[in-house]
Amino acid sequence: MKFKILFTLVSLLFSVSVQAKDKPLKVFILVGQSNMQGTAHVKTLPYMAKDPATKALHDKIVDAQGKYLTYKDVMVTAISDKGSEKNGPLTIGFGSNLTKPEVCGPELAFGITMHEKLKEPILIIKTSWGGKSLAIDFRPPSAGVPDYGKNDEQKEKNRKAAGHYYRLMKDHVKKVLADPGKYHPAYNKSAGYEIAGIAWFQGWNDMVNGGVYPNRYKPGGYDDYSKAMAHFIRDVRKDFEAPKMPFAIGVMGVGGPTKDYESPRYKGVHQYFRDAMAAPASMPEFKGNVKAVLTENFWPKDVEDAEKKKRAKKTLSEADKLALETGKSNAGFHYLGNIKCYSQIGEALANAIIEMN
Repeated sequence: MKFKILFTLVSLLFSVSVQAKDKPLKVFILVGQSNMQGTAHVKTLPYMAKDPATKALHDKIVDAQGKYLTYKDVMVTAISDKGSEKNGPLTIGFGSNLTKPEVCGPELAFGITMHEKLKEPILIIKTSWGGKSLAIDFRPPSAGVPDYGKNDEQKEKNRKAAGHYYRLMKDHVKKVLADPGKYHPAYNKSAGYEIAGIAWFQGWNDMVNGGVYPNRYKPGGYDDYSKAMAHFIRDVRKDFEAPKMPFAIGVMGVGGPTKDYESPRYKGVHQYFRDAMAAPASMPEFKGNVKAVLTENFWPKDVEDAEKKKRAKKTLSEADKLALETGKSNAGFHYLGNIKCYSQIGEALANAIIEMN
């Protein structure tokens, strides 16, 4: 009887092992500009730890001794500015500067969340560059040749630059997928791979470009962004041969919800842009496989408020001082370099893709 039970358990474990080995390697693609790169410095970890809502996620990033946790089942290959490239297991250090081990972006919590939900090997391909637009730099092929610029010289310059970073993104993804075993030791050639989702996190350079969007202070002024985003989704699905690949759009949320803005100066333009970013998720052709993630919900308002007080030379409370000391490591347009904020964004992007799957 004991032998029979032992044989059954061994058979079950062997069966699970074979099933896991025979599954295609799950591949996720992360694309965008500086906020996809990420500027969250580890100095902001205490800010994340003190919030009960994010303490559990914090403890999956760093242990009680302050050591950065590493997820060997989740491998990352990242390319960034000036041709830099970094490959290895998921941990802190895949942020805006790939040579710095103390900076991260949304990829960290994205990978942790995916690993926790899927419980199988994962490969993250991250392609992000600072200061890049969708209208020009990431312009997808089917969007056509742009006609933006204040004069003929500028228009010609934009035409030549159009789509350069789309092609860099596509080329790196294709290179990795031509030899996945080079980037993840768990890759099984007979099982292959599956592109299980893509996350897009970008927007600043388009939002502030009045030359490309001359009517941006009016409703509909960013309609061209929505159109280009829809082309981008169609094109990446075609180029990567994944027609229904889940696509999560990280909607620009710097400053938090616009309803809470104290000054009306940017309220309209910021909301118009966010609406344009999210619009493709409501298109009938993308129903159920494109989702918008409102990153405004993760904005660290207490840090922003403390910074405003400091600029106005008002008296800072102990809470204000702590927020500034532990909650900020970069500029406002980089979500203050706040690791809690970036981690919540990464987690939300992952959950959006999981829901679509």
